Amino acid sequence: MGLHETKIESLPFVTAELNYLAPVAGKPRTYAFDPPPGEPKSTALLEPHNVPIFDGRLIANQFSLDREGFALVKHPTAVRNYYDDNEIRRVYYPAVEAFLKATLKADRVVIFDHTVRKRVEGAPDVRDGTPRQPATRVHVDQTDLSGRNRVFEHLPDEANELVKGRVQVINLWRPIRGPLRDAPLAMADGQSVAPGDLIASDLIYPNRQGETYSVKYNANHRWFYFPEMTPDEALLLKCYDSATDGRTRFAPHTAFIDPTTPTDAEPRESIEVRTLVFHKH
Repeated sequence: MGLHETKIESLPFVTAELNYLAPVAGKPRTYAFDPPPGEPKSTALLEPHNVPIFDGRLIANQFSLDREGFALVKHPTAVRNYYDDNEIRRVYYPAVEAFLKATLKADRVVIFDHTVRKRVEGAPDVRDGTPRQPATRVHVDQTDLSGRNRVFEHLPDEANELVKGRVQVINLWRPIRGPLRDAPLAMADGQSVAPGDLIASDLIYPNRQGETYSVKYNANHRWFYFPEMTPDEALLLKCYDSATDGRTRFAPHTAFIDPTTPTDAEPRESIEVRTLVFHKH
């Protein structure tokens, strides 16, 4: 029995549509650029399901990366302009590394990239230097294979030694403006996700191939969100964990359209930083 079994029924919730993976023949694949002629952009077709998404604010201090796979944290920053790449690398990266190292009691934290998103009605999700759109399908950024591969990709000289210890890929996600009411993030409690729900899917870039998990619908999934997040709050999202001792290793998440969002809400602006977190033992 999980943490929420006695309390979840009493939490406020919204019912919203989440885009799961429809049954597909073969391994789903998506091009991160214009596909070759005659090829679809993606073979991962969406299967929308209406699900309750519980307001986690009342029990926010009870979520943990090891159990549910996500956590809400207080994290004020000195960043003035999240659209300034130099400022992000100079000011934000060191702050995030120090915060995660202390919070997760890690031996080392290495940031390998970041993504700024700004929702523009009707805009495609492109990677041409303009802000990315919120991701509106249920997914996990890494898989068992690609999570481990990230160490070899970003720290090739040390990788063989580093993977002897515990490796995690943790995203730190925050709104740039708040309170955030538009396209918030929903997280599935990792304890409610069966291994068979996670479907490895190829993500094809011009110069490399990544792998993410698409997610099949399962009525047992328990979804949470934290409404009206402010810019001094952040979410920790677990995208990979090499530990196989029963703790949650992957936490599916997605942006969603909250039916209670006011029509004049400011479009969502957010930034996520993706990190490798190392523990020697």
